[in-house]
Amino acid sequence: MSWVMIAGPYSSGGANPAQRAANLTTMNAATLAVFEKVHTPVIGVNMALPIINLAGEDRFEEIMMPVSLALADRCDAILRIGGVSAGADQEVERMKAAGKQVFRCVDDVPIVS
Repeated sequence: MSWVMIAGPYSSGGANPAQRAANLTTMNAATLAVFEKVHTPVIGVNMALPIINLAGEDRFEEIMMPVSLALADRCDAILRIGGVSAGADQEVERMKAAGKQVFRCVDDVPIVS
């Protein structure tokens, strides 16, 4: 069983709260496809948001990517979904640099073996 990070847009392009929630729902939905392939899906945003909620939204930038990238370091692979996202691209590059598997969606269907 591998740990697979789901990476996609969350706050890209200055997303408002409703768009961020929709983006997170999309990432959370992708976890089911990964779970059904008998892997453990994780999302950096889901790990960072409780910390940000306690620390304050003004510390978002200070907390989000360091937590997400630390999680990426511990995962075996990454599934990149959705559109433009500098943060998701950083997570993918981190995984590539470590020689880990990078999966993508085909026709909006996650491809994870």
